[in-house]
Amino acid sequence: MIIMIKKIYDKIYKVISHPNQYAKKVGVKLGNNIQLNTKSFGSEPYLITLGDDLYTSANVTFITHDGSVNVLRNLYEECDDVDLIKPIKVGNNVFLGFGVVILPGATIGDNVIVGANSLVKGTLKENCVYAGNPIREICSIKDFYNKRKCDFLHTKKLSKEDKKQYLEREFNG
Repeated sequence: MIIMIKKIYDKIYKVISHPNQYAKKVGVKLGNNIQLNTKSFGSEPYLITLGDDLYTSANVTFITHDGSVNVLRNLYEECDDVDLIKPIKVGNNVFLGFGVVILPGATIGDNVIVGANSLVKGTLKENCVYAGNPIREICSIKDFYNKRKCDFLHTKKLSKEDKKQYLEREFNG
């Protein structure tokens, strides 16, 4: 009975808690100034380390456990007790776009942008922008800055109402 109550509590907590609180509760190692918009940390969340100044969009998924080993367990007797599990490490000052999936063993360096719906495996070196499935390097952070600065809108520090008015004037004439 107590186990069932704990399971119900855990499910309710996952729904009502802020993603950062949930991540901490399940064992994700969190740096400072993190904004998570996901609660998908796989079966071994305690193997995930997230650096400082991380921002994730919605539907980002961290996978530490490769379930494909189930097929091998059925085919090879020596695999009946094996798992494929690896940690995930995300550096400092990283942005993970909508729907990014991070596979077991992935390491993301500092100052990295990962585009929406990308599949991350292996090591992503620092100071770069990546996107795709399979993921590939698109450009350096410096090149990204130079390409995008003409589109910058200085609205981040405006109030919600001031931002709305500014954007309506800018885009709706």
